[in-house]
Formats: sequence, structure tokens, C-alpha cells
Amino acid sequence: MEISEIIVTILGIIMLVPTLASITRFDQWWVRGFDFPRLQISFLLLFEIIAFLWVFSSYNTWQLILLLLLAFSLFYQLSRIYPYTILAKKTVQSFSGDDSRNHISILVTNVLSTNLRHDKLIDLVKTKNPDLLLTLETDKKWESGLKEIEKDYKYTVKVPLENLYGMHLYSKLELKDIQVKYLIDEEIPSIHGHVILPNGHIVKIHCLHPKPPSPSEDLTSTNRDAELLFVGRDVKRDQETVLVIGDLNDVAWSRTTRLFQKISGLMDPRLGRGFFNTYNTKYLFLRWPLDHVFHTSDFTLVEIERLKSIESDHFPMFIKLNYEPRAESFQEKPEGADEEEKEWAEEKINSGHPTETDV
Repeated sequence: MEISEIIVTILGIIMLVPTLASITRFDQWWVRGFDFPRLQISFLLLFEIIAFLWVFSSYNTWQLILLLLLAFSLFYQLSRIYPYTILAKKTVQSFSGDDSRNHISILVTNVLSTNLRHDKLIDLVKTKNPDLLLTLETDKKWESGLKEIEKDYKYTVKVPLENLYGMHLYSKLELKDIQVKYLIDEEIPSIHGHVILPNGHIVKIHCLHPKPPSPSEDLTSTNRDAELLFVGRDVKRDQETVLVIGDLNDVAWSRTTRLFQKISGLMDPRLGRGFFNTYNTKYLFLRWPLDHVFHTSDFTLVEIERLKSIESDHFPMFIKLNYEPRAESFQEKPEGADEEEKEWAEEKINSGHPTETDV
């Protein structure tokens, strides 16, 4: 066997690892890390298949098996990201009309606590004029730096922390029944409550920022998965109009987030519209969507946009929705979880040792 064939074969075996990891239920950080760069993995697989076809003029049985496994891996990776391309079907319909009384606009941004460019976010808020602003990784410095917007945002929920998990919610619309909870981890807050739309309709909101699976944060995805699925289960039980917003430290196409949608019944307006990659601002070819807005099927989409950088490692996300109860009859909801998936979700929730601590 020539050296080029040996190299291509070794690389081919290595390129099977991301897909093998993705189809398992292991929650070690390095395994779950393969959920994120599916687009990048797809390009590498395509390159490897082309190289394989170029280098080998004929195949023995094992080489043919490897080539077929590479092709299957490419199909698997593409099948996960395809629904978020413009070629796929839009599940959330676009709003058509000029009545804004049912609108709610939301700006979500992870500011990066070490970033001191408060002015850039303030300028963005003035430009987009969102009804709700959710900031993540915000500490006392950021709270002070954003003080000037409070004249326009009468309702605020402030949880300044120095551990990268502080969050602040600013709202022009009335908030009620607000609670700051520590669902899984006593150091990781989340905000829950209701917001009243201009038309008087009450919407339940969940603002989240769970820990990511990484060697510097959490060695497994258990706590992150448990928090998402815990909220998803409550959404299903409550049967209210709901918004779930935040930096979920997970991508839309992961097993966990897809299960979260199945359990909660919430919709993703990015389907059929694009990836809207928000992380990482620093590396053009290493980006994926970490910042999310999920909603019940009684909303249609007015606008969705990834905004310009505020010198954070995340791009801000802006979305405007229209409350439209009749949309429930014509929008295709996510398929429900089967019994096996429900059992797995419960195992995940229980393994996360929920605390449900309020402050």
C-alpha cells in the first residue's frame, strides 16, 4: 500500500469518530462537542471522500466498507443541518399585515463579561428598540454600564454575578410573577415569569444560560441537558403561550435540543431560514448557533436577524414575533417524543439533581 493510501485510510477512520460519537448517548464533554461543528465536519468528510476516490484506483472489501461508512457519515451530518438551510421547509410562517399590537421583539446577547463596550450594545438597543433585552454574562460593571437604558425599560430583573453566569432582563412590557431560579446548579440562575403583550395577552418566559460541556466548565453535558429538558417538560405541562430564550450552550440540531423541542412542542423560527450562527465572532470558519428563541405555535415570524458584533465572542440575536392564535391550526409543530425518548429525558432530568431553588 502506498503512503498516500495509508494516510487517506487513517484519516478516513478518524473522520468516522464524530458521527460515531454523535449517535451515542455518552455525555462526556469531548463526545458532545461533536454536536456543534456539523457543517465543518461535513466539509471534512466530503474532502476525505474525494481524496479516497482520487487515491484508490480499486478497493478491497475493507476499503469499500470504509468508503460506504464515510458516505453514511456525510449523509448523517448533512441530514442534521439540512433543516436549517434555506432549501428546507419553513415551519414558522411569516407574518403578513400591518397591525403591530400583537408584536413582541426580543434581543438576546451574551456580552462576554470581560468586554467593556457597553456603548456598542446601547447603540444596538437604540437602533433595534426591542421590547425585551436579555443580557448574559453580565456582572455589576455591565449593570452599571447599561444604566442609561433603564429610562426606556421600566421593568428589570437583575442577577449580576462574577462567575460568567449573571443575567439581566430589561423589558418595556409589563413583567409579572418573576422568579429567579437555580434549577440544576446553585451557581447557575435562570429567570422565569410572564410578560404582558400590548394586546393584553400573557406570555410565559424562560430565560436560560446553562453550563456548556467543556473541560473548563463541566466535564459532561448532564447538567445542561437536564436544565433544558426540565424546562421543556414544564412547558408541555403548563400549556401556555411560551417563549424560551437565551444562550443554551447547545446547537439547534443536537440530540438534546431536538428532544427539548419534542417534549415542549416549541417551534424554532430558524428552520428553513438559515443557521444564524452566533458563536464565535472571532473565527469565521468555526461558528454555530448557540443563542436561541423558541416559541409556541401561536406565534408567526415578523423578523429574525443576527446583529453586528458588540466586541463579545457572541453575536447578538434579534427576533420579532406576532402573536397569532389561529397559527396553531396551520403551523406544523415538532413531532412528539416517543416513550423511549420520554424515559431518556426523565433519566437526564433526574441525573441533573434538580434543585428548583428560588430567590
